[in-house]
Amino acid sequence: MCMAAFSGLSLLTYAQQPAKKPLDHSVYDGWQSIGSKMISNNGQWTVYTVTPQEGDATLVIYNNKTKKSLEVPRGANPIITEDSRYAIFAIKTPFAVTRQAKIKKKKPSEMPKDSMGIVTLGNDNIYKVPAVRSFKTPEKGSGVLVYLKEKPQADTTSGNLVIHYLHKQSADTIRNVQDYQISKPGNHLLAEIVADKKDSLSRGAVLLWQITNGKKDTLSRGTAQRKQFTFDEKGTQLAWCSSRDSVKALQHFYSLYYYRTGQDTAKIIADRTTKAFPDNWSVSPDGKAWFSENGERLFFGTAPIQPARDTNIVDFEVAKVDVWNYLDDYLQPMQLKNLDRELKRSYQAVYYTGSEKILQLADKDMEYVTVADRGNSPYAVGYTDKGQRVSAQWTGNTLKTSYLVHMENGNRKLLQTNIDSISRISPKGNYITWYNLKEKQWYAYETATGITRNITAKIPVSLSEEDDDHPDQPSPYGIAGWLEGDRAVYIYDRYDIWQVDPSGKAAPQLLTAGYGREQKLRFRYVQLNKEERFFTPGQTLLLETFNETTKENGFYTTASTFKKAPVKPTLVVMGPYTFGDPVKAENADNYLFTKASYVLSPDVYTGTSLNNAEQISHINPQQQEYNWGTAELFKWTAYNGKPAEGILYKPADFDSTKKYPVLLYFYEKLSEGLYNYIPPAPTPSRLNISFFVSRGYLVLAPDISYENGHPGQGAYDYVVSGARALAAHPWADSLNMGIQGQSWGGYQVAYLITQTSLFKAAWAGAPVANMTSAYGGIRWESGMNRQFQYERSQSRIGATLWEKPELYIENSPLFHLPKVTTPLAIMSNDADGAVPWYQGIELFTGLRRLGKPVWMLNYNNEAHNLVQRQNRKDIQRREQQFFDHFLKNAPAPEWMQVGIPATEKGRNWGW
Repeated sequence: MCMAAFSGLSLLTYAQQPAKKPLDHSVYDGWQSIGSKMISNNGQWTVYTVTPQEGDATLVIYNNKTKKSLEVPRGANPIITEDSRYAIFAIKTPFAVTRQAKIKKKKPSEMPKDSMGIVTLGNDNIYKVPAVRSFKTPEKGSGVLVYLKEKPQADTTSGNLVIHYLHKQSADTIRNVQDYQISKPGNHLLAEIVADKKDSLSRGAVLLWQITNGKKDTLSRGTAQRKQFTFDEKGTQLAWCSSRDSVKALQHFYSLYYYRTGQDTAKIIADRTTKAFPDNWSVSPDGKAWFSENGERLFFGTAPIQPARDTNIVDFEVAKVDVWNYLDDYLQPMQLKNLDRELKRSYQAVYYTGSEKILQLADKDMEYVTVADRGNSPYAVGYTDKGQRVSAQWTGNTLKTSYLVHMENGNRKLLQTNIDSISRISPKGNYITWYNLKEKQWYAYETATGITRNITAKIPVSLSEEDDDHPDQPSPYGIAGWLEGDRAVYIYDRYDIWQVDPSGKAAPQLLTAGYGREQKLRFRYVQLNKEERFFTPGQTLLLETFNETTKENGFYTTASTFKKAPVKPTLVVMGPYTFGDPVKAENADNYLFTKASYVLSPDVYTGTSLNNAEQISHINPQQQEYNWGTAELFKWTAYNGKPAEGILYKPADFDSTKKYPVLLYFYEKLSEGLYNYIPPAPTPSRLNISFFVSRGYLVLAPDISYENGHPGQGAYDYVVSGARALAAHPWADSLNMGIQGQSWGGYQVAYLITQTSLFKAAWAGAPVANMTSAYGGIRWESGMNRQFQYERSQSRIGATLWEKPELYIENSPLFHLPKVTTPLAIMSNDADGAVPWYQGIELFTGLRRLGKPVWMLNYNNEAHNLVQRQNRKDIQRREQQFFDHFLKNAPAPEWMQVGIPATEKGRNWGW
């Protein structure tokens, strides 16, 4: 009796629980993510930011020992000092205040200014400094903070530089500073001072401040344009580029200045008169200046001197014309796209600080040079694609010629011609490696002997992508790293890591003992130390691990070397999650990472190991109020007879006795993201899966494989078979199924509706409708011609338009539009840099001509994927209205029923 009464009460209580809300368009702005995150060198402190999609972020400082935290409203861009004693961060102006200033169209000088915060770790007091433009601390030193304060006056490029001695709680100030640099050890500060317009006696200068004793040295005087300030590793040498020419001068000539401790002032070591440069070349202000690790070399950029600007040209009297020539290295659109980069292109040169010798390393016949051993090595590798650039129009890449460069004299030795990958030099400079795509082998050139070896011929498995289905040579899996002294190189196959002797003396050995291939585990090395250049013998390597069967993620470890025989890696953690960017404290065994799944927001975890960590953030608690969803693997057999799989998303309140409308979203292969968290966010044009699942849709994301020449058929074989396999379940409403895709997915949507009437509604973002016209078009974002995409890449035709025109027609939706019965919405934007927007126009006008229901959205001056947040919010609302109308029988909105006349644009949204 009591049991029955209790049972009835329990059922009543359960029945009265309110159903969770579906997601709506109001939730986006407040949905949070983890931004910056870092751990102190001693492992005691974790600092991270919680950032809403729109609004004010929060900085959290967490004590890993006491488990207590300090929250700083609007904190951003944190730094933890090298000695783990202080956290420094920006304090942003409130979002609402900045928004109002933008609405009022205030000048940049009138905009609200950010502040800076300083926290002594272990103390909850926040020391705030208003109107701070930027701040820096030394990378390898402590005790000093340098920050630039805004001047309380309008439109100025300079400010007052404050040198804050953290341990002494005292400060010095340098006025009228435009640029500044602090050395890595924190012993010296360089400040560029500009003349104060209100003080006729002030002059520009470069000032060196000795932080240990406050001594000041003026290294250069006078007004100049100065760039590329750089210190050496010890902070005892520095350099910069400078031009004394007026800003308004028709031509600018730069010199390279050099200073070392003990000199009275900086001296010019290179300029346009330097004999080591090619004729009519000089120092480039756009080439990075940097010192080798040992301080014996100063690398800098040079470039041809640009001709003086012609003041006789009157803009409105001259023609504006681009001349396309078939002999051009690059097509005109690509030249114009890269115009600024080419005008700023520099070529590497080097100054020897001891002998004062200068060598020009790179030039127009060999544009790229990479020096090994942080600039210390006697060798470098150089390469060029000169003479091979025209073919990029149809291959997408260029063949290279590589050289060994001798650093003592700049001499070059030809290594390889017409190689299809970039040559790279080993950490100590003993070997130069490259991958031969046709042979599918790695080669190594030994710099000391001049011997070239195939170093992977004895490896019995493929070192290039085994499941690649493009009509081109598959890419290699890559290199994990090198053993100290260049004694071994570690090369990936699909699953495992091979230890390879570049000298060819020892046979390749499986570092991971073949356990990856045996268990279908993909091992990839995680570099925890950002300054690491090579592995040390016996070093424990952390391996990011992906299970191809279960789609689970995690970590294993293995040793970098082994005495007798390799052993299988050691499991650290694996599970139905994704793990993000693990970080280790430099001087302690403390780790920091994020962990997430489809149902769990990516939160911050910290602990002494990756399998014993504590969750310290709890973002998006509001998710519990909403009907979220679940994600699971869904498997079936595709129409080509091959096994197929994808991700099936269901609402959290899924009831197998009900029927649910279905959306299919696809691109190529998405199942590896089974455990990805998908926040409800206004979409750049893809399907917002979490949003639709929450509102009662099933979403299937099928993987697709392709055969050369028949990409459309590949989409049909997998998408339609997946839809029908899902429809075999009584809870999937086969009469209310829709498809959505963006870019390549958009093309497949457009193709599928010409081949089947299964789908009741379709949405195609940035689709290609006509491969015959798209083939010769331009990808305006890069300026590249689209031919390579069809012959070698994603579109997978594998032949020219002239060789196999029937394949271009077969795979083009435009030629099959009379068969379409599915209503279609298209997004095609007039500033799309990947797919010419006329492709959307061809699709729209063709269907309109045939009397088919079709709509097109052109977001003005928008990209391939929407960038502006207001446009993302708009398309999200329209996608919901579109699919709700066709798959849920909701009323059609005004924009679908009658459209929006141009006369009402900007006033009536038609929602």
